[in-house]
Amino acid sequence: MTPSLLAPGISAVIPVHRAEKSLPLLLPRLTAALQAIVPAYEIILVDDGSPDGSWSVIADAARDDRRGRGFRLMRHFGPHNALLVGIRAARFQYIVTLDDDLQNPPEEIARLVDGLTDDVDVVYGSPISEQHSLWRSAASRITKYALEEAMGTPAARSVSSFRVFRTDLRRAFERFQSPDMSVDVLLTWATNRFAAVRVRQEPRSQGRSNYTFGRLVQHATNMITGFTSRPLRIASTIGFLFTIFGIVVFAVVVIRFFVGGNSVPGFPFLASIIAIFAGVQLVILGIMGEYVARMHFRLMDRPTYVVGESTDDDSVS
Repeated sequence: MTPSLLAPGISAVIPVHRAEKSLPLLLPRLTAALQAIVPAYEIILVDDGSPDGSWSVIADAARDDRRGRGFRLMRHFGPHNALLVGIRAARFQYIVTLDDDLQNPPEEIARLVDGLTDDVDVVYGSPISEQHSLWRSAASRITKYALEEAMGTPAARSVSSFRVFRTDLRRAFERFQSPDMSVDVLLTWATNRFAAVRVRQEPRSQGRSNYTFGRLVQHATNMITGFTSRPLRIASTIGFLFTIFGIVVFAVVVIRFFVGGNSVPGFPFLASIIAIFAGVQLVILGIMGEYVARMHFRLMDRPTYVVGESTDDDSVS
């Protein structure tokens, strides 16, 4: 990789949603943690269409400290889309991303940075013990399976929102434009040198998680259909197997007719076969329809995000 032209230091990027109460607790700890690691840093807070007073907190923080920067999206686009705003705006050599709920302790950032050796470009903070409910943990496993398929690397099993990576990696996806995205998949477009370190995970300080079971499953579906063709290959395999099954059933019917002189009795059997084939066809059509819908949305040129307001002099494009 060519030498970076970015200034030495760390850009901390945080997607913010309904974090009016947690941000005043997070920012002092994050500032202290970054000051202990590097002399130069910035904190980029991206308000992802929060309905509460999160933007006021961000604007005040940026006004009180020049190293704080804020971007306000015009509506809720999703945490990964908000992250992309901060990643593209980062000015320093390394980027750290973390959630706004203090489940990722800022004091653990030093451990992630230490793992960023010469042969590693991305380091994930893998929780020692997750502070999630049973349903949330199940959804997280589904999402990680989908990411493993989309990323094509076992490192997906250690993926978390707490990560550090080299800012230069963003060149691989600087022209990316799609409403459905995953930062982790985009990072695989630039490197396959991933690592993970075990870190603490604390309970949420305020409110409820924005990553509900339904949203995580939806995110997993987006990853599977948006960044890999595996579902189409599975659909083709299923269709081929059921075609063979249909041929075998047809052969049995014909043989029984010529050998026994009559057809196979049993309407329920035939009705069941027809229902199975109809169900498989609908599933396959649904998978194909998902891909066609994504092509449709791409042709509509829907934006990945829209920045409505920024504490910088110039807004991010």
